Amino acid sequence: MNTSFIIQNATNIKRELTDKATHAANEMLHRMGGDNGCCGFAWVTIHPEHKGNTKLGKAERRAFEALGAKKDWTGKAWQIWKPGHVHVQSILVLEAGANAAAKVLTSYGLTAYGNSRVD
Repeated sequence: MNTSFIIQNATNIKRELTDKATHAANEMLHRMGGDNGCCGFAWVTIHPEHKGNTKLGKAERRAFEALGAKKDWTGKAWQIWKPGHVHVQSILVLEAGANAAAKVLTSYGLTAYGNSRVD
């Protein structure tokens, strides 16, 4: 992962992430015939490669923050909640957006996964 590249291009990466997540979520919404199914939440978790108190760890932190990520409850990973702009409660729709966003981040060398939980 090139942290300086991510920091410099954070606006474009966030736009790509949001666009692809929104597209994937809308596609799932149309396949399901509306906001149907189980209610829940979805987000992207980004795992750092380096410890947070090292020089490389601090650079990663700046890159994650530039992407709009915030630390998760463990303090060891970072999260972007509801990455697509689709205002629904269906966990399947939200998961589709989170997984698409994770693919974008993975394409830039980050270790990212889509996650969800039922409400």
